[in-house]
Amino acid sequence: MDVESRYAELEELLAPAAGGVHVISAGLYETRALQRAIYLADSDDQVGPRWRAVLHRIPEARVAVLGVPSDCGAGFTRGANRAPAVIRETLLSEPEHGIFADGVVDIGDVRVVPHLLSDDMLSADQIAATRAALYGDRARALPVSPLDICARALDHMYAINPDIVPVVVGGDHSVGWPAFSRALVHAETICQQRVGLLHFDAHTDLLSERLGVRYCFGTWAYHANELLGRDGRLVQVGIRSTAHDRRHWESTLGVRQYWPAEIEQRDAEAIGDEIVAHFRDLGVTAVYVSNDIDGTDIEYAAATGTPEPDGLQPDLVRALTRMVTGAFPMIGGDLVEVAPPLTSDRPGEPERTLATARAYLDDLVQAGLHAVQRDRV
Repeated sequence: MDVESRYAELEELLAPAAGGVHVISAGLYETRALQRAIYLADSDDQVGPRWRAVLHRIPEARVAVLGVPSDCGAGFTRGANRAPAVIRETLLSEPEHGIFADGVVDIGDVRVVPHLLSDDMLSADQIAATRAALYGDRARALPVSPLDICARALDHMYAINPDIVPVVVGGDHSVGWPAFSRALVHAETICQQRVGLLHFDAHTDLLSERLGVRYCFGTWAYHANELLGRDGRLVQVGIRSTAHDRRHWESTLGVRQYWPAEIEQRDAEAIGDEIVAHFRDLGVTAVYVSNDIDGTDIEYAAATGTPEPDGLQPDLVRALTRMVTGAFPMIGGDLVEVAPPLTSDRPGEPERTLATARAYLDDLVQAGLHAVQRDRV
């Protein structure tokens, strides 16, 4: 497939930023107003051309931000589908944020049919019907579900610019599967890198399947660990809500975990040094960072589907992210499970969660910029 064909398909798979959630009447005014603000457009007609112009900056970009506003894979309370749009909206008042840095492109949102998760869960008739609705063609072999569309879009980005570092903004944690798996394949087969996975979360996400579903929020890390060969290159930080203890997960699946009770007894630098040394011992040369915001303590991140007490302090999460991505180039990352509508009964929410999310997103973008700059020196 030539480059222009890839751009043409990206324009079908994606929508302008904040446009991935399909709206007809309810939410239409809000969505269009936000898009005009994002693209500095005087009218709705200007949004599409300005977004397409951003897509065509992929070749010279160092980092690409992609929204996946899907919460079909959420497990308890939904609302994460609003995160890509709301995070962008709050960033409009922070022009110094990394998302606006030179070399960063926000390529928009995956087009999400809210009832779907992955194509392998659908009948041929359903796939054909949804293809007709999304693309006007029942026969073309285009994906229709958020996880598959995300994977296809990432493949196009890598083909257009092999050096690009994608940062995916969810959505629920099911989007970690296409984001990580495509980054891993690209890094290890094209770039000859050996990848480690740094995963912040309150939950292990290490189920092989959940209620018969292979890829979702509770299983993505299991399948990521399988791709890594269960060799210890999955390091999980913040685990505290699980049916089994740390020994079970480490002995059966070969992962390395840091639980908050242990972390409280140590400082960030010591933990960061240990993780870096662990990765080096395993021959890791690059990292992927997956940040589920419920790994952070509820005091700083209550607007999420499964808020958990006794979690990580944002300063520690940021310090570990910076230390690990300072030691190894980051080949991709994701920020997931921010759910702005879920304000809970806590004063200051969802603003506090959004502030935490913006800081985490900035760290991921800066790590991506640093990684590519270092590679090209």
